[in-house]
Amino acid sequence: MEIVGARNSAGPRQILDPNRRGDEIGRFEDTLRRKIVGQPAALEAIIELYQTFLAGLHPPSRPIANLLFLGPTGSGKTRVVEAMAEALFHDPRALIKVDCGEFQHSHEIAKLIGSPPGYLGHRETHPVLTQEALNQWHTDRMRLSLLLFDEIEKASDSLWQLLLGILDKATLTLGDNRRVDFSQTIIFMTSNLGAAEMNNLIQGGLGFTRPRRAIQDSDQEEAAPQWEDKLDRVAVDAARRKFSPEFMNRLDRVVVFRALRRQDLDSILDLELNLVQQRILAAAGSAPFLFSCSPSARSRILEQGYDPKYGARHLKRAIERNVVFPLAKLMATGQVKLGDLVRVDADPHSGAMSFVREAEGLLIPVSREIGHEPPAPQLNRAARMPGRRLEFPFSVESK
Repeated sequence: MEIVGARNSAGPRQILDPNRRGDEIGRFEDTLRRKIVGQPAALEAIIELYQTFLAGLHPPSRPIANLLFLGPTGSGKTRVVEAMAEALFHDPRALIKVDCGEFQHSHEIAKLIGSPPGYLGHRETHPVLTQEALNQWHTDRMRLSLLLFDEIEKASDSLWQLLLGILDKATLTLGDNRRVDFSQTIIFMTSNLGAAEMNNLIQGGLGFTRPRRAIQDSDQEEAAPQWEDKLDRVAVDAARRKFSPEFMNRLDRVVVFRALRRQDLDSILDLELNLVQQRILAAAGSAPFLFSCSPSARSRILEQGYDPKYGARHLKRAIERNVVFPLAKLMATGQVKLGDLVRVDADPHSGAMSFVREAEGLLIPVSREIGHEPPAPQLNRAARMPGRRLEFPFSVESK
């Protein structure tokens, strides 16, 4: 487009707001914030990158963005990428995930790019990073690919060298000389580098003067900006010691994830319990039912699942142990039926978990035939049944 001239306008000056977000970005942000807890810096980075992509202002002949996620295990680094895939493509698996622990030796790079002609197994080795694999989730409306290198620090130097060209020129030549274009790709890399140093810093193990009590108090409020900057520097310095300057210089952004706080895990508990309910409703060959956890049961699960060193994964194990396994046994023994409402409770003294049927008939199978309606008395009889204690010998040992 050629601009041939301009004229002065006598209209009033208008102050523009670069922080305003459109409807699509607003919906994208709301979806991410419902799925990700306790990592505002990562969410802000993802939202800004997606907004730049929609505007078409991402750099040409390069990937849309190259991001390195640092932080302790269980803080949500991989989950952020899956949540973005779910928000954009309605499927958390709509990405290419490369587990770098499988590429600790240089010869294993052939699994990514294929073997060149003449090498043994050339035709049998199908590369992972093909153009077809990148484009498999593309639609007419959304031509975007997500590529995740998980735990990048475990990969061999050969993989890092391979990434230099991808991160800079957005191109890769496969073993059979086919070229792959990454210009419509966001590349994520995750690493636990610096996690141990961050934990030592928080615990006061590196000689810093901030008392441990202050760290515990900060769980109730946001840490001071200078303390956040100190944690960032610790993580980034660990990455710089591991990776070459050429590698670090090709990154558009390094995001440091924080260890999850107790109130973060309380929100994550709601998300995980909802996922368990979805698994129950989707389980093939079983009678779907509903369950709810009492405040005492939630407190018990959080008590067992809170460990700053292990993050949300420790909480998931506590949910499996206290909720999923017992409910699976109740389903296997036929103690719960279609439409039941089961309340999960915990004894405040012994910590033993109990399971009580509080209602029946909450879920009514509905025919998909047009005009078929379930009878109203069936829909309204829920919660009229007296509580029935289910015979399930399950208790939780205090730890």
